Amino acid sequence: MARGREDTVIVELGHFALVTALAAAFIQTIIPLIGAARDDARWIAVARPAALAQFGFVAAAFLALIIAHVDNDFSVLNVVQNSHSAKPLLYRISGVWGNHEGSMVLWLQILTLFGAGVALFGSELRPAFQARVLSVMGALGIAFGLFILLTSNPFARVADPPLDGMGLNPVLQDPGLAFHPPVLYTGYVGLAVSFAFAVAALIEGRVDAVWARWVRPWTLAAWTALTVGIAMGSWWAYYELGWGGWWAWDPVENASFVPWLVATALIHSVIVVERREALKTWTVLLAILAFSMSLLGTFLVRSGVLTSVHAFATDPARGVAILLILGVFIGGALALYAWRAPRLAQGGLFAIVSREGALIANNVVLAACAAAVLLATLYPLIAQTLLGRTISVGAPVFEFFFPPMIALALALLPVGVALPWKRGNLHIMSLRLRFAAAAAIGLVALTLAFVSASAWTVFVGLLLAAWVAAGTAFDWSERTKLGRDAFGVTIARAIGLPRATWGMVIAHFGLAICTLGIVVDSTWKQEDAVLLKPGQSVPAIGYTLTLEKIEPRVPHENYTSTRATLRFDRDAKTVLVLHPERRFFALQQTVTTEAAITTTFLRDIYATLGEQRGDQWIVRVQWRPLVAFIWIGALTMAFGGMVSLSDRRYRLGVPMRSRRRPVEVAAE
Repeated sequence: MARGREDTVIVELGHFALVTALAAAFIQTIIPLIGAARDDARWIAVARPAALAQFGFVAAAFLALIIAHVDNDFSVLNVVQNSHSAKPLLYRISGVWGNHEGSMVLWLQILTLFGAGVALFGSELRPAFQARVLSVMGALGIAFGLFILLTSNPFARVADPPLDGMGLNPVLQDPGLAFHPPVLYTGYVGLAVSFAFAVAALIEGRVDAVWARWVRPWTLAAWTALTVGIAMGSWWAYYELGWGGWWAWDPVENASFVPWLVATALIHSVIVVERREALKTWTVLLAILAFSMSLLGTFLVRSGVLTSVHAFATDPARGVAILLILGVFIGGALALYAWRAPRLAQGGLFAIVSREGALIANNVVLAACAAAVLLATLYPLIAQTLLGRTISVGAPVFEFFFPPMIALALALLPVGVALPWKRGNLHIMSLRLRFAAAAAIGLVALTLAFVSASAWTVFVGLLLAAWVAAGTAFDWSERTKLGRDAFGVTIARAIGLPRATWGMVIAHFGLAICTLGIVVDSTWKQEDAVLLKPGQSVPAIGYTLTLEKIEPRVPHENYTSTRATLRFDRDAKTVLVLHPERRFFALQQTVTTEAAITTTFLRDIYATLGEQRGDQWIVRVQWRPLVAFIWIGALTMAFGGMVSLSDRRYRLGVPMRSRRRPVEVAAE
């Protein structure tokens, strides 16, 4: 009984902490904003402690919810609906955010963490500007704090607590749940900082190189987390769902991919503002749109308007509440942009043929890709609402329009890197890239000499991957003057390159690796589905496949499994043995498929055990060449982002005032 009273106190304290965090968010929003408008230093100074207080109170509430799950406190409705006493500790902890209510607390926790980061590490910002940024972050805290408390209270109680809970969705009982949502949310929510900087800049009427220098690392941090989160989700789907795919163009997958595309454009655009003080209004718009797409993704996951295997909730009332938040913040930001942006004087003139011009082309292509994916994702909803027709937009539609669009972005990448700032020359640029083009064509020709290609699209895909890699290598060699100086001098020059430059090189190489993995796996993968009795052998994916045995009802902590032993032979020798499973969760009366995968650097062999038909079993096996390159490339891109973040300019902060003349709003 004492333990029960202790749990009750912790839950009530958590609920109280959430309410107190909301009060802190109101203070963080209102007082600093008024203080910045009145240039009152005392009111401005409230922003930082209020942001830290809001973070602390949300952290206390989040910790209380974790304790309730770990302790199996079935007086809390959220614990009853999403936990069970037999569930392993890892899934009791990660199950906190494996549901709508808990995931929203995690969302708010990450938002306040970023707010606290701006408060702690933004001391070099002008106080009034920092106050405005934190005020916008506080307003987001108000919106989502009210949303949680009024529609999604994680501390709601049960009048008559049951002896045990309903358990967690078996598909979510995987280590992926412990890491994928927090990392993905860090990317989603991290874009709120770029949004807050954009809104604060519009309020002040100041956009300059200093502003860009501050926005860039926060955007890079969010982009890096979003890249890792998407890659982790793709890998989780690959090994957990049993179909062997790594991307299905599911609406919620798209809802994470669209902000990633916009954030990628924003990273490149903010470089132009930092280096040339050009593209100011466009960059501010991208910062608004990137977070807008994150909020839209939150709406799609929780409203039930689109069917998805990733959906957390299907409550229309919650969807309406999130739609209201979307309308207030995104509509308000765009209205502010329409009013203030035209008054921002533009600077940094440049020729069309220049690095700035190439970055604009990059931005246009990425923005078009994001818009096309978003439109195709929402088209079923639009058709149902406006036309009364039920239309399905599947993977073939996305695979028809997206590859040509992204191919253009890949083709432009080495061109942009090779061009100088302000003014370039196409002839000189072509001479500089001729070796990269020759290397790319040679690599593709060598590849196709050993493997067959069924379509010209394969050649184009391989050529683009090689082109990006060769162009990136050429750019690095130009920066280090490889081959033109002594080797030791080249190494010293390479070591002396800014980390932001190293990060760019690494990220571009990662993109080439990821592209190569996508093209090769999509083109040359093999798959066979066979019916086998125990002891029977058949040819499959270039091996002799034998179902050696089936082990039924193998006991585990919270499920039983049917376990197969598959032997792969070649030339009368056993190459490998795999053990795919079908897992039965008695509590939920659910069967899941657990794939068995063996991975080498060059290929995966993937096996799943299907349903039983009489005395035979359905066995699916796949040979996936270079599929691991997809995730290696994505993680390499993210590593490049982290290297850029470690650049000394971003670790030490930037001056409070730009050396260039700040851009002010024209007089009314």
